[in-house]
Amino acid sequence: MKRHAGRAAIVGLLLVVAVVLASLDATFTWTRQLVTSLDAIISAHEVTGAFLFVMFSGLSAMLAFFSTAVLVPVAIGAWGKLLTALLLWSGWLCGGSMSYAIGRFFGRRVVRWFVEEEKLRPYEEWLSGKATFRHILLFQFALPSEIPGYVLGLAACPFRRYAVALMIAELPFAIGAVYLGESFLHRDVVLMMTIGLGGILLMLVAAAIFTRARDGIRGSY
Repeated sequence: MKRHAGRAAIVGLLLVVAVVLASLDATFTWTRQLVTSLDAIISAHEVTGAFLFVMFSGLSAMLAFFSTAVLVPVAIGAWGKLLTALLLWSGWLCGGSMSYAIGRFFGRRVVRWFVEEEKLRPYEEWLSGKATFRHILLFQFALPSEIPGYVLGLAACPFRRYAVALMIAELPFAIGAVYLGESFLHRDVVLMMTIGLGGILLMLVAAAIFTRARDGIRGSY
């Protein structure tokens, strides 16, 4: 549970940074000017921009140190909320599918390039035969997006089951990210805090249920 609490703390820290940037006139003005400049560039290269946004979103689903969260406000200005959410969701699905394929077909030797070994071991055993779709879905909600695909690929989880869980789990986060980005552009701090804290609460609740389910499976061995 400590790992999940640490993830929530990181998200909370990022939320605080975003609120501070939106609240201070100097930082918000600079950030807004940067977003406007990038919007103009994307508007001139819409297809290329959309491709790069999906590609970077996919990478963020595979690599712990990479995130496209800072690009969401720019994407909203260029494509609007609906298309941005679809592009972000599609990128995360592509990244998750790629991480699954790496774990399934290339194995641990290659997976170690992307995720540290100690982050994989706690989950592999119980996912290798007794995990139901509900457990896989909770796993997606509870863990950072760069971990489940590799683990479920290594555990030879059926891809269809994984893909459906991935689509369900990533959709609310894609929608939340878009509305969070829009609330930042409008300097709506109350909405930013509501969405951000709601996402953190969702992760913590999923983590608690997930941990209980994992312990239940272990007890059945």
